[in-house]
Amino acid sequence: MPDGRLALNYNQQSFRADAFGGVTAAVVVLPTALAFGEASGLGAVAGMYGAIALGMLSSIFGGTPARISGPTGPMALAMAVVVTSHADTLEEAFTIVVMAGLLQICLGMLRIGRFVVYTPYSVVSGFMSGIGVIIILVQTLPFLGAATERGGPIDAVRAWPDALGDVNYHSLTVAAVSLGVCIFWPVRLRSYVPSILMALIAGTLLSVLWLSDTPVIGDVPTGLPGFELPELSGDVLARAVTPALTIALLGSIDSLLTSLVADSMTRTSHKPNRELIGQGIGNMMAGFFGGVPGAGATMNTVVNIRAGGHSPVSGVLGALILLALLLGLGQYVEEIPHAALAGILMKVGWDIMDWRFLTRITRLDREQLFIMFATFGLTVFVDLITAVAIGLIIAGMTRSRQFERLEIDNVVSVPILDQKFFQGEVTTDEGGADPHAARVGMVALRGSFSVASSNKIINTVSVDIRDHEVVIFDFSETIYLDESAALVLEQLIDAGIDQDTECIVMGLSGLPESTLRSLDALQRVPDDRIVSTLDEAREVARGLLET
Repeated sequence: MPDGRLALNYNQQSFRADAFGGVTAAVVVLPTALAFGEASGLGAVAGMYGAIALGMLSSIFGGTPARISGPTGPMALAMAVVVTSHADTLEEAFTIVVMAGLLQICLGMLRIGRFVVYTPYSVVSGFMSGIGVIIILVQTLPFLGAATERGGPIDAVRAWPDALGDVNYHSLTVAAVSLGVCIFWPVRLRSYVPSILMALIAGTLLSVLWLSDTPVIGDVPTGLPGFELPELSGDVLARAVTPALTIALLGSIDSLLTSLVADSMTRTSHKPNRELIGQGIGNMMAGFFGGVPGAGATMNTVVNIRAGGHSPVSGVLGALILLALLLGLGQYVEEIPHAALAGILMKVGWDIMDWRFLTRITRLDREQLFIMFATFGLTVFVDLITAVAIGLIIAGMTRSRQFERLEIDNVVSVPILDQKFFQGEVTTDEGGADPHAARVGMVALRGSFSVASSNKIINTVSVDIRDHEVVIFDFSETIYLDESAALVLEQLIDAGIDQDTECIVMGLSGLPESTLRSLDALQRVPDDRIVSTLDEAREVARGLLET
C-alpha cells in the first residue's frame, strides 16, 4: 500500500467501499478501453491490455489514491500518430511506449510533477476541445460502415465522399442506436448500468441478432499477452525520442489534471511526483505487453469516487476484474461491432470538448481566446505536441505582457522639491536658491520585477534620470528581482553616472540585494552611497550637492 497511514486505517468497511468502486469503474472502463484501443490503431484488445497494466500498477505506485487510470482520448490519438507516422512495425511502436513510460519516471524522479499543473487553462481547453473534434471526425467513417483512415482527421474528412456514396446502413443503425443510448439513457439508471456499457450491449446485440452485415472486431487473442522486449537498435531509439516525449508529456498533463479533480472530490492532496512515477511504470508495462498507453482518466475516476472508492485498492480490483473479463469473455469481444464503438466514441469526443470554456467565449478577453483557438487549430490540423508547445509559448508571451503592465505600474519615478526634501535647508549654487528646484529624483521599485518589464523600465526611467543631479533608487519595498531586471538596473545606474547624475541606493535587503550583489551590479556605486533609510539618503544627497 503506497500510503502507510491508509494501511493503518483500512478496515472491512473501507474494503467494501473500494470493492464497489472498483467494480463500477471496471464496468465503465471496459467499453472505453475497447473503443480507445480501436482509435489508437492497435486494436480493441490492446486497449484492454493497457487498461489492465496501467490501472493496476499506477494504483500501486502512483500518488493519487482514488484515481483510475487507463487509455484516454489524447493518449489514444497520440498512439495513432505513432503507429501511422513514427513506427514501421508494432515492435517499434511499443518501444516508443516503453520509452515514454521511462521518461515519465524520470520526470517524477526529477520532481517536475508539480510544474506540469501550471499549464494555462486556455492551452488545456484548446487542446482538449481539439482532441474531442479529432475523435468525432475520425469516427465518422466507422459510424457509416467504412474503414477508419489512419492519417488523422483531415484524411477522414477527405474520405467522406466515398463513405457517403457507399453507406453501410446496418453499421449506421448500430452506431446511431449506440450513440442514442449514450445520450438518452435515463439518469436514474446510470448508477446501476452506466450509459456507455449499455450502449455497448445494445449495439452488440443489435448487430448479432439482426444487423449481421456490420463489421466486427474479429479475432481476439486468448490467454495472457506475451512479454515483448523493445527494439533497442540505435536508429529506432533515436527516432523514438520525439514521439515518446510527446506521449510522456501528454500523459503527465492528463494524469495530473485528473489528480486535481480527485483532490477536489476527496478533499485530499495528491503527490504529483509519485503520480508520474506510477504512471510511468504502468505505461512501461503496457508497452511490454502490447497495450495502449494511458493516463489518469477523469470520467473513470469520478465514477470510482462516487461509488465509494477512496484508496488504491479500488484501482487494483478494477484492473483484476478487467483481466478476468478478458480471460473469460474474450470470445464475446470478437462480436463487438466497430460501429458500436464509433457511436460510443462520438459521445466521448463530445464530452471531452471543454464546453464550460466554449460557452463563455463571448466573456473572455481576446488574448485568452487567441491562445485557446490557436491551440485548438494546431491540435486538429497539425499535431498534438506542436499544439501544446506553441500554445505554451503564446501563453507565456501573453503572460509576460500582463506582468509587464503590472510591474511598470509598481515603478514610481518622481522629482523631489529641494524645499521639501531638505526641510527648508536648501543647498544653493552660484545662481542662488530656486524654490522650485528639484535636483533630487527618486525611483521607487515596489513589488517584483522580471524580464517581462526590463526593457520598458529602462526606456521609461532613463529619461527621468537625466533631469536630476542625484537619483535615489529606493528598494525598501522591493520583493524580488530576477537576473534580467538586476542587469537593467545596472544599466540605469551606469547611464546616470555617465550623465553626471549621482546615484544612491536605499533600503536594499533580502533577495533583491543577494541578486544584485551576486551579479556585481552595484560595482559603480560606492559603499557610502548604499544606505538603509531616507534620512541617510538625504544626508548623502546633501553632501553630493554641496560638492
